[in-house]
Order: sequence, then structure tokens, then C-alpha cells
Amino acid sequence: MVKGKVVGIISNLITIEVDGPVSQNEICFIEHNKEKLMAEVIKISGNLAFAQVFESSRGLKIGLEVEFSGHMLEVDLGPGLLSKNLDGLQNDLDKKEGVFLKRGEYTHALDLDKKFDFISSAKKGDEVHSGDWLGYVTENWIEHKIMVPFKLEGRWKVKEIVKNGNYKITDKIAVLVNDNGDEETITMIQKWPIKVAVKAYKEKPRPFKIMETGVRIIDTFNPMAEGGTGFIPGPFGCGKTVLQHAISKNAEADLIIFAACGERANEVVEIFKEFPELIDPRTGRKLIERTTIICNTSNMPVAAREASVYTAMTIAEYYRAMGLRVLMLADSTSRWAQALREMSNRMEELPGPDAFPMDLPAIISNFYSRAGMVYLNNGKIGSITFIGTVSPAGGNLKEPVTESTKKAARCFYALSQQRSDSKRYPAVDPIDSYSKYLEYPEVQEYLTKNVGDNWVDNVLNAKNWLLRGKEAFDQINILGDDGVPVDYHITYWKSETIDFVLMQQDAFDKIDSITPFKRQKYMLDLILMICETNFNFESFEKVPPYFKRIINILKQMNYSEFKQDNFYNFENELKEVIKERSVQ
Repeated sequence: MVKGKVVGIISNLITIEVDGPVSQNEICFIEHNKEKLMAEVIKISGNLAFAQVFESSRGLKIGLEVEFSGHMLEVDLGPGLLSKNLDGLQNDLDKKEGVFLKRGEYTHALDLDKKFDFISSAKKGDEVHSGDWLGYVTENWIEHKIMVPFKLEGRWKVKEIVKNGNYKITDKIAVLVNDNGDEETITMIQKWPIKVAVKAYKEKPRPFKIMETGVRIIDTFNPMAEGGTGFIPGPFGCGKTVLQHAISKNAEADLIIFAACGERANEVVEIFKEFPELIDPRTGRKLIERTTIICNTSNMPVAAREASVYTAMTIAEYYRAMGLRVLMLADSTSRWAQALREMSNRMEELPGPDAFPMDLPAIISNFYSRAGMVYLNNGKIGSITFIGTVSPAGGNLKEPVTESTKKAARCFYALSQQRSDSKRYPAVDPIDSYSKYLEYPEVQEYLTKNVGDNWVDNVLNAKNWLLRGKEAFDQINILGDDGVPVDYHITYWKSETIDFVLMQQDAFDKIDSITPFKRQKYMLDLILMICETNFNFESFEKVPPYFKRIINILKQMNYSEFKQDNFYNFENELKEVIKERSVQ
């Protein structure tokens, strides 16, 4: 086993003189006062290895012994990950004792003593490859597939497999043998390095499918493809975390992986307290039953933020290999980028814009590329849809992290301070935000087939009305209410109707909090009919009260059960109001 000695310390960057070969991203342990502190090798130069410590480095000194493990930072993958609160190193936070976490204390993420009811799907003599399913156990209500370890290469045959029954995750489930006669004993648990993507799928074109979130500003105006990527940048207090929570609650996903890699303490506590109590509208069960939370703790150094996002993505890839639809959320990737900047500066690397690493765009792109929809070896489909948040300093959307993420993500949901201040939630800016998926012919074909023939054209038409409304509002602000024609006021209030009725949403209302595509289409068609209607007003003073009546009726429709008596009553009232001012 390779060993070394500490020869330099700069905060949590440790320089180690080694007595043998070590590899990039290898894990080592620094021995200090009977504690073993975990660190990761991030640079090698001759016989010197530079490692980032995942714990506080207070008290470390020159000469301490270091022991190298011979493997990279890995996670344990197996039954028992759901409903867990883990840190970036996959320690089970619920197993920790005391108010403050002890340095050098590591806990196992999985329950090694719990038994699961294993049901086999493979039989003796079957030919299998990495990622193939050998059987499953039931975890909460999910069929958790027990798979051939991802590390195995080539063809293997099932030499033996256990009978159906209760087993611990460390018990032998099967024995595999390859053409060379090598045998591999399989349990329900396997390890995988977090910075290496799990590949257990076929390289072939994947189908496109829109992931329905129930959030109108996303589904209608900037749809997210299943297996797609997006991010939510915005200033402090504009609702990034709340929007992520709404998406996680309502999205069409089997599992949720939440990486709180840079949240503030009060927000993380909120997740721990609220998720176990929230009812999942899709299943009627607790939302936490299909959720895993990866959370940085307050006394971990910023280096642990990098581990958090990779740990979360690896767990998401593991569940994707089971043919499940996984939604992964990360809040906030700005903190991850700050950790990269900190270590880059300590290693005295050439800085890029705002002192971030020069290769920041490549690092972010490489991470986002791990999301996607894939065909598994057995023909089933699994997916990871990834949505991150960015917290730019001062709300500056031109800073390096936001700009680098825009190059990688396909959806851009820019939160506006102005919309947030005026309580227009979700505060997604309709002009700056976009979804590149709307440009894909496959997505347009899917929307045309599954939502409506003119859906994409209607969405672009609605966006056009929003832009025209903004231009009219700017003219009214500059020239005054009576300095522009009445048509400017009408155009502005038509765009306000789209804003208030379609873009804004009440997350606390049982009906309005989640809107299916059929209802979104019905309301969009209705509002575009209003926008295309010619109205007659004697003066601009008559315009605001009239459209406020229309907006109020439409909002009451949003709060009513779709296509029920109350819904149609408000619609009939709306038609009568429109007749008062419409020009035939």
C-alpha cells in the first residue's frame, strides 16, 4: 500500500510526498490524533501529490502520515438509498450523533443488517452484461433492480443464482463466470467512482418526450424534454429553491435526487422538515418515499460541494439503469464553481474570468452531459432530467458560471428581480428565458401529436404578445398614459392577461398548483382568442378596469375544477364581458 508524508498545507489543500505510484482522483487518508481525514488527489507532480481534504484541516501539521486507498472516491449503490439524507461523501446524516459533526467520522449510507425480499428474474445459464438485471427487491414502492456490476466487461454467464427469499444486501445473490473461467460473486451492493459516468446502455438514437411539470411557465412557454437539461439563475430571494421544490413535487418522474450542494442552512432544514410531510400528488404517498437528499453540512469545507454534485449524479445514473425516470435537482451549482475556483487558486493555476478556472465551461459541460434518456441493454428506457440553479453575485447573469452553464444546458429559466419584487411568481422572465427544445423537429412533432396541431405556433404567438406588451409598456412609461394611442394600452393589457393567467401560478392552491397539458392548451387557446379580438375604447382610462375584470374571471377559472360547472360558468361570464367591447 502506497504511503506518504505531509510536506505542505494551504488551508484544505495538502501537499504530500509519496513513496510509490498514485493516481488522479485517488482517495487518501491523513492520520491526525487517531482520526483519519479523507482527501482526494487532484494533481500529481513527480513524487508530490496535491490533495483536497473533505474535512476541516485545522491542527494538521507537516510530517503527518498519509495512507493511499488505491481507489477513487466511490459510492455504495444498493437497496436502501431512498428516503435518505446523505452528505457529499455519502455519510448517512441520520446516523450522526450530537449537534456538531465529528471530524473523521464516517457512516455507511446503507443498512447492512436490513433484509430485503429478493425476486430473481435471471436463471442459471443466462448470458449477461454489465447493468443487466438479475432480479429485484421492493424499496418503498419502487422495484429496485439488482444488476450485474457496472465494472464487469464483456460476456458473463449466470453460474448460480439464489432462490427467492429474504437476504441482506451483503449476502451472495449470484455467481457469474466469463469465457476465461473467472468467477464473480454478486451481492445486492456495488461500488462506483463518482467522477466516472455509469455506462450500461446502448448507443442508439433516443426518443423525445416532454417532461410534464405542471408549472405553466415551463410546460407552455419553455418546455423541458425528458432526459434534458436546464438551469435557473437569479438573484437572492427570487424563488429558485421554491421553484425547484414545485417542480420536484409535480414533475412526471419516478425518483427525485436533490443535491443541496450550496444551499443556506435554513433552506436545507426546510427540505428535511417539509419533504417527509409533503403528500406526493402522483402517488398519494409521502414525497420523501421517492426522494434522496444529498446535503453539504455547515462544517464541511467547500471542497465537499464538488463531491456532492457528483455523488448525486452517480446515484441518479444508478436508478436510470433500472429503467426509471429520474429528476435531479442541484442547488446551487455556483457554490460548486466557487469550490473549483478556490482549489484552482490555491494550486496557483492560471485564472480565467473572475478568477474561475480556465476550464470551467468544460467541467460544467462534462457534468451536464451525464444527464439524458438512454436505451438499456434490455430495450427498456431510463432517463435523468437535470435542473440546476445558479446564484450569480448581485443577480449578474453575465458572470462566468451563468455564461458557462448556458453553453451546456438546453433550457434557461432566468429569474427576474423586478418580477419577484412585484410578487409575480414564478418569477421567470418571459423575454430572457428560452427552451432550445422548441427548435427541435422531434419535439415539435411530439407536441403537435400529443398536445395540439398548432401548439408550437400558438406558444410563439403568445411570446410575441408578451414582447409587444413590454415594448408598449416602455413607450407608456416614457411618453405618459395620454402620450400614446389607446392601442398601446390595449396591447399592454393583453400581454398582462397572458402574464397573470398563464405565467403566474399559485403553489398553495390544490388546483392551480399543477396544470396538466390539456388544461394549459385550453387556457392558451382562450387567451389567444382574447388577444386576437379587436376592442373599442373611448379613452385609455377605460382599458385597465375592463381587462382587470377579464383577468379576474380567468384566474377564477384557474382555481376551478377543469371543465366542471363552475369552470363553464366563469367562461360564459367571460364571453359576455368580451361582447361589451369587442368590434365585429
